[in-house]
Amino acid sequence: MNAGGDYGGDEPREKCGVVGVSLEDREAARPLYYALYALQHRGQESAGIVTHDGFQQHSHVERGLVGDAFEEGDLASLSGGTGIGHVRYPTAGSLDKSCAQPFSVSFKSGSLGLSHNGNLVNADEVREELAAAGHAFTSDGDTEVIAHDLARNLLEEDLVRAVKHTMNRIHGSYSLAITHDDTVLGVRDPLGNRPLCLGKIDGGYVIASESAAIDTLDGELIRDVRPGELVVLDPDGTGYDTYQLVERESTAHCFFEHVYFARPDSVIDESLVYEVRRKLGRKLWEESGVESDVVMPVPDSGRAFASGYADAAGETTADGEPRAADDGGVEFAEGLMKNRYVGRTFIMPTQDERERAVRLKLNPIRSTVEGKSVTIIDDSIVRGTTSTQLVELVREAGAEEVHLRIGAPPILAPCYFGIDMATREELIAADASTEEIRQEVGADSLSYLSIDAVADALGESRADLCLGCVTGEYPFDVEGEATDRDVDAPVSDPTPADD
Repeated sequence: MNAGGDYGGDEPREKCGVVGVSLEDREAARPLYYALYALQHRGQESAGIVTHDGFQQHSHVERGLVGDAFEEGDLASLSGGTGIGHVRYPTAGSLDKSCAQPFSVSFKSGSLGLSHNGNLVNADEVREELAAAGHAFTSDGDTEVIAHDLARNLLEEDLVRAVKHTMNRIHGSYSLAITHDDTVLGVRDPLGNRPLCLGKIDGGYVIASESAAIDTLDGELIRDVRPGELVVLDPDGTGYDTYQLVERESTAHCFFEHVYFARPDSVIDESLVYEVRRKLGRKLWEESGVESDVVMPVPDSGRAFASGYADAAGETTADGEPRAADDGGVEFAEGLMKNRYVGRTFIMPTQDERERAVRLKLNPIRSTVEGKSVTIIDDSIVRGTTSTQLVELVREAGAEEVHLRIGAPPILAPCYFGIDMATREELIAADASTEEIRQEVGADSLSYLSIDAVADALGESRADLCLGCVTGEYPFDVEGEATDRDVDAPVSDPTPADD
């Protein structure tokens, strides 16, 4: 996990990561394996690879981290130059292995493998429709729903038409890596809610959730897959074709990818995540800077924010006036050290032990904070438990003042599109003001970044972002929730439609 706040279950959890490769003259399994390592931060529940050797499909899917899910013999058994991979943190479906991915199915028109990052909001409706038509399901996840719908369409249509009609039936967020026999496909939902990119590697091409996976394979990022676009990699690894299957007037890019989930070295929707976070940090200073002695990040995700905040503080005062030449501004310092060997599997059976998890994972550097006014930079506050404990830690280490600055707006509503973010009842900002939260966490001051600042840092309009978790209004038609736009939701139709 790349965010700093995974201490005691008080931060959003990752979605999933997908990858697909098509190679000219070498096996796909090992490049897929390396790419999954690069995407490990997006999911630690399970990992899997599906390959095709031109004659048959091969699959290996296991619970656990990438390094635990595969042994040398597993990779050797995954023959073929094309394939897809997946790392999963469950946001829809059970925790058991039946929901681990890639999902594989064989049918009259060949074999399918499917990896999904995102979450459908009409999965139950489509599942009931398919079940009534005779489809048997082995899991309660929405990925199998997509696979069955696509398999049904492939019985009657060519590959491109079949994908288009599945896209016209499912509703929600998705980036998909698909194998149809030895052909690898990449599909991004019409609003571009989930990231997906295309790259060139030695002897072939790759699609992946993040460009960091392409970098790991010594490849070159070509571009983002466009919202509503299908990318078809040539089975021999020599090229690719693209089809713009669905078009919308606006997008709904997930702003939280830049704030929290994605690796800082990834380029998503044409923006380097690290630079976006530095811009967000600069805007934090512009909007709510405080003249403290030290600014320090919560490792690791707060680091780029704090760097940008400190840079901006060196240029202007908190009042926005130019900084005097002999005034260095607010010092950037590492004041919290992270124990990287305490992971999700740490046993915390009681509330007291869960609270102790913060002390196991983070330890303050006393010389950085003792006798000083300190500003802590974090990416988000979810339940508030972690922030309370961090403020206590720093005070106990001798800080005279503790200010808290957050590189995102208040999270006041759940995410329905692939982020395990907690319910409204658990979200501290759902029914509490910033001042009430400040009192709850015990900080001397607390400020969040504004929504407009986030949009400005991303270089996008608010209308092209998914802001549901910070506004309570969503870009997809979620039952019982408000929308922020006219939503073009699909209607039930058990048979493929004409173009």
